Amino acid sequence: MSNFLGEAWWFLSALIPSIGLLFLFWVILKHILEGDRRERAALREWEAAQDREAAARGREEKAAEASSAPSPEKP
Repeated sequence: MSNFLGEAWWFLSALIPSIGLLFLFWVILKHILEGDRRERAALREWEAAQDREAAARGREEKAAEASSAPSPEKP
């Protein structure tokens, strides 16, 4: 039994660094993907706000043009 534990220890000691690096890679990649997802969501939200502001400015400009345009004179 002790011989098996001795051999298992050598086997595990060879795999532990690789498993540790795999775990580290997984954590880093997970954070990169989550950050990208959050950045894309924030960008969509910002673009939607910009579109709403541009639409509001367009409506204001049209209203200003309509009120300042000379009305046709009636004969």
